[in-house]
Amino acid sequence: MPDLKLGRLPDRTPVKIAISVKPDLNATLQSYAAFYRDSYGEDEPVAELIPYMLESFLESDRGFQKALKEKAG
Repeated sequence: MPDLKLGRLPDRTPVKIAISVKPDLNATLQSYAAFYRDSYGEDEPVAELIPYMLESFLESDRGFQKALKEKAG
């Protein structure tokens, strides 16, 4: 096998997760999508924004990130 600088790519197969949210959270998410549209001029559905919102939240959670590093290392 060749010695490549680029390692094997991770699994990129999307996983569908279905959730139910309370009406007030849905309204807030709809408001966020509207603010996103006003800010960037692009209309994105809430379902498209949520994965990026979750990713941003998890990346910014210092306690969680620290726990991950301790577990890995």
